[in-house]
Amino acid sequence: MPADAKTLEPQTAPQPPLKWAGGKRWQVPYLEPLWALHTRRRLVEPFCGGLAVTLGLQPGSALLNDVNPHVISFYRWLKKGLKIGTRLENNEALYYQHRERFNELLRNGGGESEEAAGLFYFLNRTGYNGLCRFNRSGEFNVPFGSYKTINYTRDFSPYRAAFAAWDFTTGDFEKIEFGSGDFVYADPPYDVDFTHYSQGGFSWEDQVRTATRLARHRGPVVLVNQATPRIVELYHELGYQLDYLNAPRRISCTGDRSPAREVLAKRNL
Repeated sequence: MPADAKTLEPQTAPQPPLKWAGGKRWQVPYLEPLWALHTRRRLVEPFCGGLAVTLGLQPGSALLNDVNPHVISFYRWLKKGLKIGTRLENNEALYYQHRERFNELLRNGGGESEEAAGLFYFLNRTGYNGLCRFNRSGEFNVPFGSYKTINYTRDFSPYRAAFAAWDFTTGDFEKIEFGSGDFVYADPPYDVDFTHYSQGGFSWEDQVRTATRLARHRGPVVLVNQATPRIVELYHELGYQLDYLNAPRRISCTGDRSPAREVLAKRNL
């Protein structure tokens, strides 16, 4: 790692607070050498998801966006020092009670409340495989996860310092206003069959929009995706420099745990 790379103290780099299907913590060692030369820039993540990369890189300034408003609401409450008073227990009956209460809050305009943030955390930690899935009506519909043991966190005040200079937004990535010097790390939903993480899904047209929008950015860009033939062709045609990684495959409907080939596309680095 370059000599000016940032050295992180454990207490300043809390772990990702959510269980996240396809989490990207494994990418951090590949990204650190790229980020180390740009640590004074603002880090922008258009698809921040489980937040593993930003927490791993620990930027001084960040703009973190996700199309899923419940994830962003949870992070905003963490920035305030969320303390959960809701009952947290690895119990199937309680899980479905809390899931119904969460969906009731969504139906009645309470989706951004502190209670909803606490319930979202519980559902994420207790539901199947850490999935975040909503039906066409916008209701959370992940089933109970049947874990043997779960370690819950009630007091998230340690996250206040880490999140202090980070801004959280929700919406389509094209609405993000990039500064010309921003370092953009983008990890969109991969080019595979995709179960709805948010209403509307993520189409091939969205893949093209993402790659094209980021190709116009004047600052450093790192874009990661499943290395499907059409993704590789798209990124190559847009002038990205391509590297390849073997990603751990932790969740698969077929039981396949072989490494998945991913492409790490770079510009202006």
